[in-house]
Amino acid sequence: MNIKFRLILMNFMQFFIWGAWLLTIGAYWFQNKGWSGAQFGAIFSTMGISAIFMPALTGIISDKFINAEKLYGIMHILGSLVLFSIPMVTNPTTFFWIILLNMIFYMPTLSLSITVAYSALKSRGEDVVKVYPPIRIWGTIGFIAALWTVSITHNETSANQFYIASAVAMALGIYSFTLPKCPPLMNKVSNKSFVDALGLKAFTLFKTPKFAIFFAFSMLLGAALQLTNAYGDTYIHDFDKIAAYKDTITVKYPAIIMSISQVSETLFILAIPFFLRKFGIKYVMLFSMLAWVLRFGLFAFGNPADGLWMIVLSCIVYGMAFDFFNISGSLFVETQTTPEIRGSAQGLFMMMVNGFGAFFGSMISGWVIQHFFTHGDEKDWHNIWLSFAAYALVIAVIFPFVFRYKHNKALVEAINHV
Repeated sequence: MNIKFRLILMNFMQFFIWGAWLLTIGAYWFQNKGWSGAQFGAIFSTMGISAIFMPALTGIISDKFINAEKLYGIMHILGSLVLFSIPMVTNPTTFFWIILLNMIFYMPTLSLSITVAYSALKSRGEDVVKVYPPIRIWGTIGFIAALWTVSITHNETSANQFYIASAVAMALGIYSFTLPKCPPLMNKVSNKSFVDALGLKAFTLFKTPKFAIFFAFSMLLGAALQLTNAYGDTYIHDFDKIAAYKDTITVKYPAIIMSISQVSETLFILAIPFFLRKFGIKYVMLFSMLAWVLRFGLFAFGNPADGLWMIVLSCIVYGMAFDFFNISGSLFVETQTTPEIRGSAQGLFMMMVNGFGAFFGSMISGWVIQHFFTHGDEKDWHNIWLSFAAYALVIAVIFPFVFRYKHNKALVEAINHV
């Protein structure tokens, strides 16, 4: 089997697993279980908790003790077993710990899949920069396929979403052992201290004002990402309680509507080089923040009938909101750090977005929704989304005044290779 196709299959299943439940777990929680919003915020914090330490830990293990493809397979098999057990949980506290265990197994596979792919391509003399992105795009397609599968089969509020994810995770875990070998690189870590291996040296970047500000805003934008992941699907589901919207296609298949966000994501990636050359990295980041304002604001005023265009436009805007900051942010790190800490600096960037940002965003939003926007069994979605929009607007207003940065030669060269 062609190595590119094998890596495409790996990426497809990698993100299918996540897409089968990530955006629909809120519908399962609120529509099926009826547990509280504050407790649900804690559920989404598990991604942040696991992202803070697990990728670095498994990176050390794969560098020194075990083949990356084998560790990748083991993680998915263990994750499959945990996913299979989720429907058996009957209380929110246990649910939190089970989801946390699942994320401990899943989050490292995101970086391990890249390690396996890069190793396989480089060993065959492939240009990773040119060849990998078209392979990775199949991960997004897998995420979309999972959303459609769960939605068309009417399993968005059902425990079956976890069984579907579990089955694919087990298949990927077994399949991983057939992937090209990616052995430990003993020499790579032999001269590194434990601190360097963990990437802790990159924390010295906080001494530089521009990096301290950049990482702070990375955390704040990471929180915004979790808001839309956690509540988008269940927000549309709640229109089922209103007679005028109950039988609309949107309410029947909300995950399909939400999948427009992932389609948009793939398209906006193609537009990033143009925007970076035209406006520069600082303004591309600002566009991302303004896009988050639109993302939440359009949700606030949309509905599944005559306001459907607002929901769809919100999903389209998501592509800009998500991609523009993540891609431009990684380019900023790539061009502004020295080679010896560049890799760990990228890890720190992801830690701030998917680790601390996800954790604080999930915990605080859950508490705020429960205490200020929940009345009995009803949630005031209009004001929930407006409050999120206001949060993003405050970030967007402050950012250009405190983040002082101009184009430089290194960035221009990097953009030309995007």
